[in-house]
Amino acid sequence: MDRRACLVGLVMTAMLVTAPGVPAQSFPSKSIRMIVGFPPGGPNDIVARIVSQKLGEALGQKVVVDNRPGAAGNIGTELTAKAAPDGYTLLMGSTGPQAINPAMYANLPFDVLRDLAPVALVAQIPSALVVNPAVPAQDVRGLIALAKMHPGKLHYGSGGSGTTLHLSGELFAASAGVRMVHVPYKGTAPAITDVAGGQIEMIFAAVPSVLPLVNAGRLRMLAVTTRTRSPAVANVPTVAESGLPGYEVTPWFGVFTAAGTPRPIIQRLNEEIRKVVGTADVHEAFARQGVEAASTTPDEFEALLKAEIAKWSRVVKEASIKAN
Repeated sequence: MDRRACLVGLVMTAMLVTAPGVPAQSFPSKSIRMIVGFPPGGPNDIVARIVSQKLGEALGQKVVVDNRPGAAGNIGTELTAKAAPDGYTLLMGSTGPQAINPAMYANLPFDVLRDLAPVALVAQIPSALVVNPAVPAQDVRGLIALAKMHPGKLHYGSGGSGTTLHLSGELFAASAGVRMVHVPYKGTAPAITDVAGGQIEMIFAAVPSVLPLVNAGRLRMLAVTTRTRSPAVANVPTVAESGLPGYEVTPWFGVFTAAGTPRPIIQRLNEEIRKVVGTADVHEAFARQGVEAASTTPDEFEALLKAEIAKWSRVVKEASIKAN
């Protein structure tokens, strides 16, 4: 009987180790794919490549970046949502695809909250409100007063309708109770150029992309949109402390995987990603791109995602914005 019981125990142990849904102790045992829903060279891609290289070294397996651009990041999101829930397919997500698109696009073939599992927040990019130097407003209060004095006369640019920086302007206008005109461009760079040239008055843009023009006197930075001041421009106040309490926009980047992935695998990935993001090498690599490192547990990241989806859903609905 003892021998038979021992055999039964061995069989049961083998079944548990190989059963679907039970994370193997050896994870990862093969290379991992990190999907990026945008072309190479963009912020999502840059952050993904910095993180994936160091993560691969930490896990002892390659983490291969797989660019799947299209539909404002929705293609990459769908691929991840429908991948096997085993931790071998990751997504470098961000504010636009994961927090704004659910409100912008009808009939998406996935549900972000249902079909994705947040793993870890990894980075943020501080953005700022900048104006052409000819605009007679030296701070946010002055800009709001100007907008109220001239309803619908101030124009702000963005890299396209529905982008994070477009909705930054919509949130600003709604919070301040003013009416401004959005001018979408095919990319943020030409929009910044037109603000510097005086064709339009203002823009919400990433601090690194406008700082050289600010330093050259071709743009004036009124405030940063983040909750706290940015170390890159520590003398510049936040929008919230400059006359619009409660206003905050912090574009973020984070790693997701397919929902249903075993919790031990998600936890392992989270722990390794947080270690990687905390290294001096990654901090320096991020800093060269104007990116700030961030770190959360899976639960903290999920809470952030839910809050962001709710926030941007309200903005999209109130401004009646539709995807092109």
